[in-house]
Amino acid sequence: MSSNDGIQIPSRLPLLLTDEGVLLPGSTMRISVDTPRNMQLVKSRLLKGTSLKSTIIGVIPNTKDPEHDNQELPSLHSIGTAGLAVQVVGSNWPKPHYTLLITGLCRFRVAQMLKERPFVVAEVEQLDKLEQYTEGQELDGELGELAQRFYQDAVQLVGMLDMSVPVVAKLRRLLDSLPRETLPDVLASMIRTSNKEKLQVLDAVDLEERFKRALPLLTRQIEGLKLLQKTRKPRPDDDKRVLVVRKGGVFPGHQFSLDEEGEDEDGDDMAVLDKKVKEAGMPEHALRVCLKELKRLKKMPQSMPEYALTRSYVELMVELPWNKSTTDCLDIRAARVLLDNDHYAMEKLKKRVLEYLAVRQLKSALKGPILCFVGPPGVGKTSVGRSIARTLGREFHRIALGGVCDQSDIRGHRRTYVGSMPGRIINGLKTVGVNNPVFLLDEVDKLGKSLQGDPAAALLEVLDPEQNHSFTDHYLNVSFDLSQVLFIATANTTATIPPALLDRMEVLQVPGYTQEEKVEIAHRHLIPHQLEQHGLTPQQLQIPHHTTLDIITKYTREAGVRSLERKIGAICRAVAVKVAEGHKSPKVEQPSAQQGERKVDESLRESEMAAPPEMPIVIDPMALKDILGPPLFEMEVSERLTLPGVAIGLAWTPLGGEIMFVEASRMEGEGQLTLTGQLGDVMKESAHLAISWLRSNAKKYQLTNLTGGPDPLEGTDIHLHFPAGAVTKDGPSAGVTIVTCLASLFSGRLVRSDVAMTGEITLRGLVLPVGGIKDKVLAAHRAGLRRVILPKRNEKDLEEIPAPVRAELDFVAASSLSDVLNAAFDGGFPITTNPLPHPHVTSKL
Repeated sequence: MSSNDGIQIPSRLPLLLTDEGVLLPGSTMRISVDTPRNMQLVKSRLLKGTSLKSTIIGVIPNTKDPEHDNQELPSLHSIGTAGLAVQVVGSNWPKPHYTLLITGLCRFRVAQMLKERPFVVAEVEQLDKLEQYTEGQELDGELGELAQRFYQDAVQLVGMLDMSVPVVAKLRRLLDSLPRETLPDVLASMIRTSNKEKLQVLDAVDLEERFKRALPLLTRQIEGLKLLQKTRKPRPDDDKRVLVVRKGGVFPGHQFSLDEEGEDEDGDDMAVLDKKVKEAGMPEHALRVCLKELKRLKKMPQSMPEYALTRSYVELMVELPWNKSTTDCLDIRAARVLLDNDHYAMEKLKKRVLEYLAVRQLKSALKGPILCFVGPPGVGKTSVGRSIARTLGREFHRIALGGVCDQSDIRGHRRTYVGSMPGRIINGLKTVGVNNPVFLLDEVDKLGKSLQGDPAAALLEVLDPEQNHSFTDHYLNVSFDLSQVLFIATANTTATIPPALLDRMEVLQVPGYTQEEKVEIAHRHLIPHQLEQHGLTPQQLQIPHHTTLDIITKYTREAGVRSLERKIGAICRAVAVKVAEGHKSPKVEQPSAQQGERKVDESLRESEMAAPPEMPIVIDPMALKDILGPPLFEMEVSERLTLPGVAIGLAWTPLGGEIMFVEASRMEGEGQLTLTGQLGDVMKESAHLAISWLRSNAKKYQLTNLTGGPDPLEGTDIHLHFPAGAVTKDGPSAGVTIVTCLASLFSGRLVRSDVAMTGEITLRGLVLPVGGIKDKVLAAHRAGLRRVILPKRNEKDLEEIPAPVRAELDFVAASSLSDVLNAAFDGGFPITTNPLPHPHVTSKL
């Protein structure tokens, strides 16, 4: 490849197609390679080749020609640059690619395309000679004058830089040592030019033409810098730092790149940021860390990836409310009035908030309590948290935890990760801007768990009053005081909350509403809200109390009021249609001389037809049925208890209390017990307990089988079914209901149709206490039942039931199954004191 008079490139060159920029002879350029052809060229020639010849490739720009968009091989520029691959770096992120460092050698022209697959290879014609330049070589004539002028402008450009910077001084010496013929290519690649302008320099094969095309670019750069110096504020040595000089490569020794810096505001930004850090009021340990990061930031170039991360961290530290807080409103009377106006009922929650205010009056430095509102959906747990914040005069922030399965959502990510950010707690504090807000942790019972950690375990530190004064977020990496934050968690059930987390919270039960409470809530809050949402007024729509009660009993069956609000919204929409139709009165045009009387008559007739309805529109039962359709829930209790073997139990669900029917039937068989209805293990065991107790007391209660024998299971199969088979059921509280159902089946007597019951049983016939009494009693009241049988040890729970409900129900406290059976049947359940022996059994003394 070498000769005595110069260096020749190979006549056949693999071509690297690029649209990132233009490589000029004498410059060094980094090129990203990710297309199939270019990737194959790197793998086949640069990575496997061992000779110098294999590292010489042709770099040629793509030509954006719309006529060739449909061809597989894009249209190529006719002239390219032969380059030497100095470095090859591979990476798999974000996708497989190579980064090449290529030094330009000379120009070439594509003579003939030899192949396109797997990469492009072409026969080329070398345009520049790579001669061994010697010092003292001069250019004559007009070309020499152009070269001298170009050299002087290049020296002037470099002279505008700070010569105390080593790389600038090296560039100045390099201008004296480089041959003049190379200056247009070298300077054109250094100054700020467009790809189109660089292509013009590349196309200038004639040296004189090359000088003529590059000289205006150099002059424009100098004039721009002079103008920039005049417009900037004068600062010491400011005129020496207008350009940033970056070392870029070698020719064959060295090459540099110059970029305009623009107006330098970094120093001002740092001064402002430094001032904010000192005014943020951070504690000593946080201030020490922040100043250390700020010192690193000042020494760091803006081009470094870590600059943005460090700056974001310092700005977060400045924005956090280290010592900013709001003043609590401690007027208990005003707080009571505000809570009563916002929410009806919920006396226990209101009492707890007023207690907190009273203690805050006596002791100012009080840690924020950690409350957990547990209750069915739609009872106002989230909205009461917002009302508490308004009552205290604090900022409110809601954090939805439903489905969260990554502990980093709570504690944040460490700053070593890409895309790291603080957790929701620190981010919420940044959002509200104070250190004593009300944080609502919504749906804390629906936290998940995954390979990324357990967020419930991460909340242990947040919700522990003895630890949260020094909560450490992984991103922040310094402790933050959360002791003044009032945390309120909401949940539908405590069963799915880890015990350690539940132990850190003060649980307040929020039961469902009674029918009377729902009617009051509807007329105080729901109906006015829906009228406002639908653009109606009380003069246009009225919903009487008895209509609201019909909606509650016949169209909704829930513990909260969400479905009730949706039904009221449906009524408002139907009325809005009537009102809107009534407003569309036709326009009466001015009649002409011929048609005046006829048009007036037609307009009056149309106005009568489109007259608006009489106001207000009152919703009566007939209108309610027309709008909402037939009732969804009819009272079917008495109809389902017309045969022996049916009883009504009470069940608790996260959505509130429900009534539950238990049905039993028997047929000839081998004494087997069949259980259906998606029952859990505990409920199956309750059924076996009930069978065993009834068999052991069959003579006492005169229970017989199909043939009249004393053993109810002899020659008899029993099928016990719990309707709503698609719903999973479990728990011990159905024991007394199963006993009553089977006793009705074996005795042939009907259970009272107005009785519901709950309680756990033992093998000896005792009735044990169960939970969820208030929700269960409210469910019985909604269903229109009048007697409730419950364990005697649950009598204390009746105090939580509203007085109007207690007045309408008859409560029977049972300590044994005998009490249950006597209360469940009309006239009691008779007991045989001296049962006669069975005729087939011989008694022996």
